[in-house]
Amino acid sequence: MPRSLGFGVLPFLFLHWLYSPDSTIVAAQENQPEDALSLLKKASTMIKVNQYDEALGLLNAAVEADPYLSEAYLQRASVLRHKCRYEESEKNYKKYMELKPGTASVEKEVSQLLQAQSALESAHSYFDSGDFQKVLDYIDKIVLVFSPGCLKAKFLKVKSLLALKDYSSVISETGYILKQDEDNLDALLLRGRAYYYLSDHDVASRHFQKGLRLDPEHSELKKAYFGLKNLLKKTKAAEDNAAKGKLRVAVEDFKAALAMDPIHSAHNVHLHLGLCKVLVKLGRGKDAISSCTEALDIDGELVEALSQRGEAKLLVEDWEGAVGDLKEAAQKSPQDMGIREALMRAEKALKISKRKDWYKILEVSKTSSAAEIKRAYKKLALKWHPDKNVDNREEAEAKFRDIAAAYEVLGDEERRVRYDRGEDDETDMGMGGGGFNPFGAGGGQQFNFHFEGGFPGGGFGFNF
Repeated sequence: MPRSLGFGVLPFLFLHWLYSPDSTIVAAQENQPEDALSLLKKASTMIKVNQYDEALGLLNAAVEADPYLSEAYLQRASVLRHKCRYEESEKNYKKYMELKPGTASVEKEVSQLLQAQSALESAHSYFDSGDFQKVLDYIDKIVLVFSPGCLKAKFLKVKSLLALKDYSSVISETGYILKQDEDNLDALLLRGRAYYYLSDHDVASRHFQKGLRLDPEHSELKKAYFGLKNLLKKTKAAEDNAAKGKLRVAVEDFKAALAMDPIHSAHNVHLHLGLCKVLVKLGRGKDAISSCTEALDIDGELVEALSQRGEAKLLVEDWEGAVGDLKEAAQKSPQDMGIREALMRAEKALKISKRKDWYKILEVSKTSSAAEIKRAYKKLALKWHPDKNVDNREEAEAKFRDIAAAYEVLGDEERRVRYDRGEDDETDMGMGGGGFNPFGAGGGQQFNFHFEGGFPGGGFGFNF
């Protein structure tokens, strides 16, 4: 060795040789188990901070470094169970028990694994059968107790909550998932749907758009996003046409919007109400009642739906129903003068409906002339005179009284006008309180008929 190298160069050359990639010395081989232990220690730290994917990578490396490191198999089995990768987890538990047989605590963990695995299978079955509450019971009480990091279980839970219309819980649950993985497409989709069904369409759209930026061809996100856009477009068309007075077109638009998503209650309640209002304007009372009832089935406190249904009931002459709806609406919104005026109209119509319909009794229309009314009266008076109806005298007497009372009002122009306005008239309440007698002079008219047998109390005459 040349003198110029000096003694101090020898340690450097020895170290360079020792750590050379081509080195196969025993000292390097003996360091392998220590490397595995270091990886195991790092994995334990990752598990403590819930970084299970990172821990799993370290444990895989530890087992590769030392296939006989039993604790690495045990921790890997626990992480895999946590993530509900049950078959892989069970294999690692078995490997641990081969290396460390008779460990009671591990046998208990295997039992828990099998319980969680069975519960997850049951939860899937209940989901397929539509028993969503059972799904939640199995997932919350068993699966997530033994496998708290099981994403499959968490998404099954979220889908069940969505089916049960517990949208606030869906938002909370998906929020936890997105904190761990902000780009999780399934979480973005389900959270967006929850906001959609809460009718928070702007927030829903943002979730769908974010997912589509990550995966533009995601079929479910595309369906949700464009479905929302089309619903809002059709809704706006219906409202615009209603505002422009294009009522029949608006009806078709409202119906088309409702057909797009029949279970979107938070949005459809307003579509049903809009449709009801248009139908009232068109005079389609029966259809309007149906639409407003649909709105009230969703939101029983919707005052406008109550008042509009009251107006619709007026159209179909359901006076009592109209008064009931409008009175309830007035109680809920006492300052609304429009509702109070509608209630007054309904109460007046109900009052009128309870009095006798003189037009119907005389078998004439409300537009009949005085001459037509007089002719109808003569005809019916002859038909129902008690002396001509000896076999049904009681019925004839009652009808004859009504006929005479009807003509008493309708044969008098001033009283007819008051009757048409719905004003009280003593005759309206039956025979009246003014001593009206159909067999004497009435309404200023004197008629002279003679029927043999007379009428109780003697014969009588009417002069035509």
